[in-house]
Amino acid sequence: MKFLCLICAEKVMEQMPAAESEKHFAEYVEFTTRIRDSGHYLGCNRLLPPDSAITVRVRNGKISTTDGPWVETKEQLGGYYLIEARDLNEAIRVAAGIPGAAKGCVEVRPVADDAQTQQVLAAGAAP
Repeated sequence: MKFLCLICAEKVMEQMPAAESEKHFAEYVEFTTRIRDSGHYLGCNRLLPPDSAITVRVRNGKISTTDGPWVETKEQLGGYYLIEARDLNEAIRVAAGIPGAAKGCVEVRPVADDAQTQQVLAAGAAP
């Protein structure tokens, strides 16, 4: 099964002091190497700070955009890992090793793999 691990923290790397950011980045290098070696790794990336985001809404056929996510929370989405795991328990064990879990939280969410979703994804695939 595939799981998306969404990493949330009060500060992303650009908002940390340089020494703290470098240490945290090194922890991520080590973690990413471990999960690649274990076979759990499918993909990952970090996100730029929320002030670089644009939120898009469509209401009555009209597109509107606002700067940032403007979510009422201290924590912000800082990155993600897409992993492969046997089940939710294994996914939780992998997610617990993500360095951001010690500074914020990691939401573990199963990726949809039902027939309807697969049909939609196949419709957009190149022939």
